[in-house]
Amino acid sequence: MSRRAPFVPDGVPVLSRGRHRSSRKGACFMEMASFLAGERWSDHPECTHPVLATLARCVNDMLDETHRQRLVTMIPEVVGLNPNDPRVTTALVLTTARAALPVAAEERQNVMALAILNAEGVLAEQDGRSPAHLSKASRAALATSPAAERWARIHLARMGFNTAAVRPANAAKVVALAVDGIARACVDDPEERLIKLLRDGIDVVATFAPLAPAPITVAWAAPEPSSTEPARTEHATSAR
Repeated sequence: MSRRAPFVPDGVPVLSRGRHRSSRKGACFMEMASFLAGERWSDHPECTHPVLATLARCVNDMLDETHRQRLVTMIPEVVGLNPNDPRVTTALVLTTARAALPVAAEERQNVMALAILNAEGVLAEQDGRSPAHLSKASRAALATSPAAERWARIHLARMGFNTAAVRPANAAKVVALAVDGIARACVDDPEERLIKLLRDGIDVVATFAPLAPAPITVAWAAPEPSSTEPARTEHATSAR
């Protein structure tokens, strides 16, 4: 099923860094998602997979004011995107670590290489495949840092694959480290890389979600002329 283009009406609060008590104080990516989902105002809404939500919060906070606004059109896509497939966290670890390894500082590369190899092994077990198989994307990422790959392989040979490392709480830490590594990398386009990473993360999680149902009607904020408090107007958007 093709993805519908998300509808973003006028009056959406400008995205800003950090947590906010209410929309009057501003909004981050996940706070706007909680609003669209009809949940209590929060940057940890139940409507989105927790590791994907970590990725969105970290990317939101690491972007500058201009680049951050480009995330707005992705917000409706994470509403209801919370599949319970255990492979989701593993896939998100792979996606973020692959993106960070080629550009992260040397002290972060060992962690990212280990995350890739461990996640590949765990995912292979979850899929019933041989753990020796590496995807093309992982091989390409590891090729950028041979020393980190060697260190990671030696570590895994001693310790074995660690399924606990891809549980949501631990996976979220890897995701946060990967985003930070990209944001601090000595490259010309860290912002573009972070935006693409969130785009890729949403797409990866969506592959584990059921097909999108018919559009639902949600209330989205539109500012009143005399106040910063938003009034509610009805718009149709899709939810998974």
